[in-house]
Amino acid sequence: MTAPQIIVLATPVFLLLIAIEFAVGVARRRNTYRWHDAMASIGLGMMSQVVGLFTRLLAVGIYTAVHAKLALFDLPADSVAVWLGALLMYDLCYYWLHRAGHQVRVLWAAHVVHHQSEDYNLSTALRQTSSGALFGWIFYLPMAVVGVPPLIFATVALIDLLYQFWVHTQQIGRLGWFDRWFCSPSNHRVHHAVNDRYLDRNFGGILIIWDRLFGTFEEEHDDEPCVYGTRAPLRSFDPLWANAEVYWAVLQDSWHARSGWDKLRVWFMPPGWRPADVAQRFPKPVFRLDAVQYWDPPMSRTTRMLAIVWFVALLAGACALLWHAHRLDMSTLLWSAGALVAGLWTLGRISQRGESPAARQPAAAA
Repeated sequence: MTAPQIIVLATPVFLLLIAIEFAVGVARRRNTYRWHDAMASIGLGMMSQVVGLFTRLLAVGIYTAVHAKLALFDLPADSVAVWLGALLMYDLCYYWLHRAGHQVRVLWAAHVVHHQSEDYNLSTALRQTSSGALFGWIFYLPMAVVGVPPLIFATVALIDLLYQFWVHTQQIGRLGWFDRWFCSPSNHRVHHAVNDRYLDRNFGGILIIWDRLFGTFEEEHDDEPCVYGTRAPLRSFDPLWANAEVYWAVLQDSWHARSGWDKLRVWFMPPGWRPADVAQRFPKPVFRLDAVQYWDPPMSRTTRMLAIVWFVALLAGACALLWHAHRLDMSTLLWSAGALVAGLWTLGRISQRGESPAARQPAAAA
């Protein structure tokens, strides 16, 4: 069974858990969902998986080639110790990729998609980038050099990804000893927050001990609820723009910079860094937590029903494509993927018809 097929089989479970979380939130009078935002997040997950049918070939191909040529050890694929060691090593590599994704602007340009939602719920977990494979594979090459077989690598990567789904919720509070060792809802809420106290913390995928070891851990504090989103709000449900916005911003800064050195290093500096001359000529507002305005465009009942019907059709189409992708020729894959991406773009436009930014108070974390 292929990885895309496993994702298809997991999709009903994801949707069921989202429905349960929504029902719990309503019952507690602490609903964390908005229709248009949740559909946008799940839609970005669909697009990530569809685009991944092509970009995954790059990452897996490079990993397989490095393993074949440079592996130091011939690790047996039937050893439990090899599997457990591979999962542990993958999680450590993921930590450094995730941390670099918050500290290197070109990597943030890919990872930002996961943080753009101003809501925090299980649908946010499905909100994934479509460009992460461009550079992400670099961080996992040590596993190929050590000798982790490609099949084991692909499997532990899927395990690490699936584990992280459940931690994207405000309906589960602290979990005591579990929070000290593992990535948990409380620990990951901190990671998604834009508060100064929480910014760029808790990068672990399965284990939070990496953050404790390398000085990036911060616990959730009752006296400071998490505020979610990014410090440069997206304010759009367009999935193409969601994936392109930071790349475009960096390209603009690079183009406007007078120094050749600045034109280059702007891609590799932290996300908030800009060349001094560019910042002076093209200033951006300073982020203030007390001035956060959530983007909440109104949605009429008719528009909502239209969007939901279109969303369900796209979800069915995406699942069908992912299930049968390994049997299709490249031409069919390309036009099918293109049609789905166009459909997701249309859904984004439907969801923000009559857009009008509206302020609302940040929801408190559990």
